[in-house]
Amino acid sequence: MKALEWMGDSLKILDQTRLPVEIKYRMATTYEEVAEAIEKMEVRGAPAIGAAAAYGYALGAIGYSGELAGLSAHMEKVQHRLAETRPTAVNLFWALRRMEDRLRDQHEAKELAEIRQALVAEAENIAEDDRRVNRLIGEHGNAIVTAEANILTHCNAGALATVEYGTALGVIRAAQQAGKKVHVYAGETRPFLQGARLTALELMNDHIPVTLIADNMAGFLMQQGNIDLVIVGADRIAANGDTANKIGTYSLAVLAHAHGIPFYVAAPTSTIDLKVPSGQDIPIEERNPKELREVFGVQVAPPEVPVYNPAFDVTPAKLITGIITEKGIVTSPYSVNLLKMMVRS
Repeated sequence: MKALEWMGDSLKILDQTRLPVEIKYRMATTYEEVAEAIEKMEVRGAPAIGAAAAYGYALGAIGYSGELAGLSAHMEKVQHRLAETRPTAVNLFWALRRMEDRLRDQHEAKELAEIRQALVAEAENIAEDDRRVNRLIGEHGNAIVTAEANILTHCNAGALATVEYGTALGVIRAAQQAGKKVHVYAGETRPFLQGARLTALELMNDHIPVTLIADNMAGFLMQQGNIDLVIVGADRIAANGDTANKIGTYSLAVLAHAHGIPFYVAAPTSTIDLKVPSGQDIPIEERNPKELREVFGVQVAPPEVPVYNPAFDVTPAKLITGIITEKGIVTSPYSVNLLKMMVRS
């Protein structure tokens, strides 16, 4: 299963809201359809969102039928629509900036067809970069996995959250391919159950031993000595190393710290946002209250009960053992070492 695939004039998107019960795809032929798929979490995970938005931008150009002089104004509208879909994941904005820069590079183009071709090529480059980067994250992350390891992960940072291989699950895949005996505890990840529906499915398909747990069981497992390592993904990493990831990540970091368990974040450098000084400056998306009141359409709470439903939380840098990127593993002091790594790149 691929989260997304370019079909030449449309974007094939796996509807992840239906997994693991049903495998169904959306064929997006317009940027608006891509935006809807991102908002509805049919495609999700920071790297996959970025790649999907890039293809959506290209579809915006493909769908434009006006004069060449009006293209820039149209593409501003396209970019704005895609940018407003998910506010926390910085890969979305990184990918759209790349697409915008590619459009600007085409200022001497005489034909719309030439511009469309250039934008599709750039979206393909973004997708290919994600494949390459994820493999490198896996290679670097393999170094922190012992010969036998029980690994706890949260949400889904695998192939379904990226173009192909995965970040946190990419590390686990690389360790297994290196001959290590890994066993994964996958937290269910309320309220959208990405761990239960997606991570468990991915690992089972790859024949990697996995045990599903409720989110509130993690501390007990650590107390029993059953967790050797925690690896999670990220949606935005601030300049000081504070990291936004799926809600519940911060709780795991606190528990890991209390039990002396290494806690790692695996993410591409495109997730690092040096313009954001700390986690306090990361915008946190709040989602529909129905996601808590209902589970796949089945009411589980009083319909009138007030709901607070942030999609992400922020883990302070002091609780993070290291950040695994395609350029290597960054450790504290993050405010110094993240900047050094980004400047080198």
